[in-house]
Amino acid sequence: MLDPARSFDIIGDVHGCAHTLERLLDALGYRRQGGVWRHPRRQVLFLGDIVDRGPRIREALHLVHDMVEAGEAFCIMGNHEYNALGWVTPALPGSGKTHVREHTPRHTRLIEDTLSQFAQHPADWHDFTQWFYRLPLFIDAGRFRLVHACWDPDLIAQLRRQYPDGCVDPHFIQASAVSGSFASSVCNRLLRGTDMRLPDGLTLTGGDGLTRAFFRTKFWEDDPQTYGDIVFQPDALPDDVARTPLDPKQKQALLRYPEDEPLLFVGHYWRSGPPSPIRPNLACLDYSAVLYGKLVAYRLDQETRIDPDKFVWVDVERSQGHP
Repeated sequence: MLDPARSFDIIGDVHGCAHTLERLLDALGYRRQGGVWRHPRRQVLFLGDIVDRGPRIREALHLVHDMVEAGEAFCIMGNHEYNALGWVTPALPGSGKTHVREHTPRHTRLIEDTLSQFAQHPADWHDFTQWFYRLPLFIDAGRFRLVHACWDPDLIAQLRRQYPDGCVDPHFIQASAVSGSFASSVCNRLLRGTDMRLPDGLTLTGGDGLTRAFFRTKFWEDDPQTYGDIVFQPDALPDDVARTPLDPKQKQALLRYPEDEPLLFVGHYWRSGPPSPIRPNLACLDYSAVLYGKLVAYRLDQETRIDPDKFVWVDVERSQGHP
C-alpha cells in the first residue's frame, strides 16, 4: 500500500489545528500546488484524530482528505473519527440505544466543536463521515507500523482476516456498541489503548475536565511493579495510588510490545516536553497541539531504530492566536 521508494513524515493528532498543520508542512518542505500540499520525495502519514476540539476542524479535514486523495498522504482512524461514526450510526435494534455513540452530555461535549463548525455544511459532514470508513485502523508496512493508540497483535491478526486492508464498515461500527464483542475490543484497544481501573472505587478528574474511573496504561513495560510504573497519561496518579503494587493477575493482563518488533508510531496520549522516542522502536507523536503544545512529525527514512534527531515540530503559542 505504501511506496517503499518514498520517505515519510508521520504526523500526530491534529484536532482541528489547520493553521498549525500548514506551518508544520511548510517546515517539512511541503508546498501547496493545485490546492494540495505536496513534496517531491516524501509522503505524510497521519495518525488520526483530525476532528474535534480545535478551531478549524473543517479546514483540517479538507487539507488531509485532499492530500490523501491526491496520493500525497495516508491517514489512519483515530478514536475521534470512530466517535463521529458512532454518533451518526443508528444502534442495532433491541440494543436499548438510539445510536452507537449515545448523545449524552459528555459525548456531546467532545463532538460539539465539530458539529458546530459543520452546521452550515451538512453535505460536507455527510461526505466526511463516509470517508472515515476509508481510514484503516492500522497500517503494517513491514519495517514500521502505525496505529492510533495501541498495537495488539492478536486483535489485529483477527481483524485482518475479516478486513484485510484494516478498513471497517457500518456493520462493524454497529457491532462495536455491544460490550464484550470483537468489534468493541478492537475499537477500544487499537483506538483508545489499554487502561486499568483505579483502586477502591477512586475516580480522577483530568486536565480535560472529564472524570474517569480508569487510567491509561503503558503497553510496553517489561517488568512493572507498581501502578506508577505503567501510568501513561498527562494526569499523574495520587502518590499512594502510584506506589500501589500490581498483583500477578494485573501484570499478566498487561500487553507488551517487545523491543525487537518493528518501529511503531502512535498518537492519542497528550505527551509534553521535548519530543523524543519512548523506546528505540516506539514513539508517540501526540504532543497536545490543540492545548497550545506542539504539533509533531517524525521524518522516517530507512532507519530501523528511531532517531531522536528526526522529530520536527511547531510550537503552538497563545501569542500566535488560536491554532
